[in-house]
Amino acid sequence: MNVEIHIANSSFVSYSQEICDLIYESAQARGTGIAKRSAEYISEKIEAGKAVIALDGDKLVGFSYIETFSHQRFVANSGLVVHPDYRNQGLAKKIKRKIFDLSRKLYPNAKIFSITTGLAVMKMNTELGFKPVTFSELTDDEEFWNGCKGCRNYDILQRNSFKMCLCTGLLYDPKDPAAQKPSTFAKKVVKPVIKTRKPNKLYKK
Repeated sequence: MNVEIHIANSSFVSYSQEICDLIYESAQARGTGIAKRSAEYISEKIEAGKAVIALDGDKLVGFSYIETFSHQRFVANSGLVVHPDYRNQGLAKKIKRKIFDLSRKLYPNAKIFSITTGLAVMKMNTELGFKPVTFSELTDDEEFWNGCKGCRNYDILQRNSFKMCLCTGLLYDPKDPAAQKPSTFAKKVVKPVIKTRKPNKLYKK
């Protein structure tokens, strides 16, 4: 594997539709809800330098991008995806670190958050200093929550008045001293659950 992770620029726009397809197919395989994004939206993130893309030669193997909300007081790392042939090799963790560092560089005073149903993503985030939080501690920007309309679980979010869903909220606060220390949450809670969780046989080849 000779994968390089790049901070995106206009030279990578040609991958936009392929990125959208990879994100969608990954969500379908996991059987989890995910907000859909258009190729045009992904292109905007790439051209603005608010994304990272992993390539093995010319082959797309991973991606993630940045969104900002509430006048840039909140930043979301979204769309983290790895090609099926390149999973379980530590690539997702490298992409997550790259997009996290880019977020800190572009928006040093912003709180970084994510909502996810994936235990592996929870582990990566908590190792970076994220903490599990209620949705009330995340942005109240309607633009963010409108992005959930493409998710199959959106009706659950609506029924709970946008206070809870199947996703877990995770938050990194640069002003919180505890965020600068490695979190024990991943070791005590998330990692043991990942080890004991059985694979989904429906998608086993």
